Amino acid sequence: MRGRYPAPSGLSFSFGPGGITPAIKALILANVAVFVLGWFVSGIHVWLGMQPKAVLAGGELWRLLTYMFAHGGFGHILFNMLALWMFGVELERMWGTRFFLKYYFVCGVGAAVTTVILSFVPLAVFDPLYTSLTVGASGAIYGVLLAYALYFPHRPIYLYFVFPVPARIFVAIMGGIALLSSLSSGGGGVAHTTHLGGLAAGYLYLKKPRINLKAEIQYRFVKWRINRMRKKFDVYSGGRGDVDRRVH
Repeated sequence: MRGRYPAPSGLSFSFGPGGITPAIKALILANVAVFVLGWFVSGIHVWLGMQPKAVLAGGELWRLLTYMFAHGGFGHILFNMLALWMFGVELERMWGTRFFLKYYFVCGVGAAVTTVILSFVPLAVFDPLYTSLTVGASGAIYGVLLAYALYFPHRPIYLYFVFPVPARIFVAIMGGIALLSSLSSGGGGVAHTTHLGGLAAGYLYLKKPRINLKAEIQYRFVKWRINRMRKKFDVYSGGRGDVDRRVH
């Protein structure tokens, strides 16, 4: 069927996935708004950033979520939002806005929880995590990148904007870099543990067995009622052990 229509004349060039989708637009606007607000409100990053000590000792659980909307500089927010648009738009079109947002926040919060957990690992490399402040949407975006690689494994992604590699290889490289960096003695390991957490949370969420909670509850309730009725009317399953029992 494709041969019936003539190819369009002239040259064309496109960059990125096309028009922006509702969730991506809302997330970008929210991140930009917080970034601009930081120019006028001193210390907003300290209040929004994710710090295991503040989360656990201070009970400031909101940090597990709000840290995703605070960024350390223009380059930080620029590359995060660019990646969110490039890799998130197709996922939102495929999944729908509700599921995409749910996945995005699962990855972001999961990345923060991973950092909190690793802050208790008795290794010197993880000692700074407990008091360090983490900001940025990178954990959630790493999860988005993982999903993109799972659904479009052969799509070429330009590593460092130069070398084209399949999406699945690109994610493997980025994950390896994050792992090695998180185990290094440098302070950059703080952010890299969050990247790893985003990858892990995204993978576990997409690969988890799908359970219909409502149907499972209904099944358990019906099973409980059947067993209750059996005891009430003295009904037992057949078998050699029921020889002396009355069966109604």
